[in-house]
Amino acid sequence: MKITRIEDLHCDAGWREFSFLKIETDDGVTGWSEYNESYGAKGLTGIIRKLAEGLIGEDPRPVERHSARLYAKTRAAPGGINAQAIAALENALVDVKARALGVPVYELLGGPVRDRLRLYWSHCGSYRLDHAEAMGLPPLRHLDDVRALGRQVAERGFSALKTNIFLFDEARPFMYMPGFTRNAGWPDLNPSRRIIGALDEQLAAFREGTGPEVEFLLDLNFNFKTEGYIRVARALARHDLMWIELDIYDPQALAQIRRSIPQPVASCESLFGRRGFRDFFEHRAMDVAIVDVPWNGILESMKIAAMAEPYEINVAPHNFYGHLSTLMSAHFCAALPNFRIMEIDIDDVPWKDDLVSQPPRIENGHLILPSGPGWGAEPNEEAIRAHPPK
Repeated sequence: MKITRIEDLHCDAGWREFSFLKIETDDGVTGWSEYNESYGAKGLTGIIRKLAEGLIGEDPRPVERHSARLYAKTRAAPGGINAQAIAALENALVDVKARALGVPVYELLGGPVRDRLRLYWSHCGSYRLDHAEAMGLPPLRHLDDVRALGRQVAERGFSALKTNIFLFDEARPFMYMPGFTRNAGWPDLNPSRRIIGALDEQLAAFREGTGPEVEFLLDLNFNFKTEGYIRVARALARHDLMWIELDIYDPQALAQIRRSIPQPVASCESLFGRRGFRDFFEHRAMDVAIVDVPWNGILESMKIAAMAEPYEINVAPHNFYGHLSTLMSAHFCAALPNFRIMEIDIDDVPWKDDLVSQPPRIENGHLILPSGPGWGAEPNEEAIRAHPPK
């Protein structure tokens, strides 16, 4: 078996793009992966194309050899979009191998530990602030809308939701994201009493909607610094959050935050490889390590998760992309003994289901593991081309 062609495909996904990588072989076996360059990785497709040149004519099945060689070729500039490019290629190669063997990807990872994955509804309300029209959903304009959304989460059988910071006290409500320069608050990154008060009201409104059984996760992203994260978390102690999620690149600072607040800490979604996670594990910096499969590759992600196990740290995937990414993360989660919970975006563009041959099956807030070969589904090229990037 030899690789004959590697192609990237892209489609409009409302406020971002979904991107797919396709590897074709002379045996007629095709493998796929999903990747994303809409968030901090502009130019990623160009890197993938250059690295892919060296794979043409190679046997796709010795995936570890290809990943090791690609890492060596980029060793002088590790991480970042080089790592994401290697991951996109690795994930598609793994799909080729599994399909050639006629087995699901999780069988290559040791077999499934579980066949149902508990989900949390991610970005709950966040996209409705700015992108409700693109999704064909009601916009989020008041705390009453938050309460109504909370009821919907519970009615649809989800046992957990994750939200961001919403501000309703201006003419147009918005998501507070100074860590990405999206609004006032950058570059200082200091929480005000206004921000803390708004978060307290937002979580209370969600609770009124969901009732007592749904667990809450709060994503603070890169929006504050050490002192700010501590201050916000302490002020929200009454909400008994499942975790506070935050991003910071200093493992000692993250460990300080973890020791200083009452909530469990989830972090590290922006890290690359075992080398990136090692210091965070050694400093016991988080309760839950978040691993991005499209960024790291599923084989490297499994090694990161195995590295977390002796530190008694659970793992959750970073998964806010399209359906193929969800399936990729599902195979990862299925094979983990130290799995915590899986992220998924429920609110999205109406054509999202059309982009794959079989959307993920969700029952009572759980993803049912697919049983078909490879990822269990493949992109629908006709549907992708029907929604070209804007």
